[in-house]
Amino acid sequence: MDRAAAGPGGPSLDFIRGNLFAPEDMRPLPPDVPGQDNDLSDRLDHYVVRATTDPTVAAYVFGERWGPERNKNDKVFGFAPGNGVHDVHMNQGSVGQFSSSNGVWQDGGLLMHFPSESRWVGIFLAFQSQAWHTDEQTGHRIETAEPRPVERNASVRIMAALVDPTGPAPERETITLLNASPTPVNLDGWMLADAEDHVLALPAAAVAAGRTMTVSGGNGFELGNRGGAITLLDPAGLKVHGVSYTEEQAQREGWTVSF
Repeated sequence: MDRAAAGPGGPSLDFIRGNLFAPEDMRPLPPDVPGQDNDLSDRLDHYVVRATTDPTVAAYVFGERWGPERNKNDKVFGFAPGNGVHDVHMNQGSVGQFSSSNGVWQDGGLLMHFPSESRWVGIFLAFQSQAWHTDEQTGHRIETAEPRPVERNASVRIMAALVDPTGPAPERETITLLNASPTPVNLDGWMLADAEDHVLALPAAAVAAGRTMTVSGGNGFELGNRGGAITLLDPAGLKVHGVSYTEEQAQREGWTVSF
């Protein structure tokens, strides 16, 4: 992946902005310990070995190319010249000597399609030292923010979206928010962001405990009919909650997508 081409809406991954999963869904794993199915190496082998022995499986690797290294064999596999893809992991929120590799929309990952099972497998890796609130331009960690937020504890959450309303364009897309906390939450200064990073300011009003607020899109904020993402940002611009939806969900005209 050419970093210059990285950005929303293209062939890029961003664990935070793409709303692929909540950070608390990731689990820490040791790299290699005795026993079966109990470390990172075992989990990778479980799918990768199967993929390499099945010619019908397609693999898609997101990372950064290195090489070819002339007159130098690959240090792991021995082929020459050394040539391949590395950084197949989260590439933002790092510190120290690794901060020079930070950036947005340049995370790495591995996707594999197993046709015989009608199944996709995604492998997404991050170092435990990496932060999940990062600067929108540099990908550096935001020092004042919590390194590993837990989205399921968010007071306000995105509950539903009417992506493809009934009727001709322009359509009245809506997003429904829930205040799951036991106290009112004032949404003054809060925003929603779409998959292209267009933002929508929320009404400067309080949502009572256990109540919902439904807002309409507009002003550049759009919910694409080919799949997309919606992110809720607090007044500091920090991600509070995020969801994504598929093209299949989006093209059910008049149906509200629930998250």
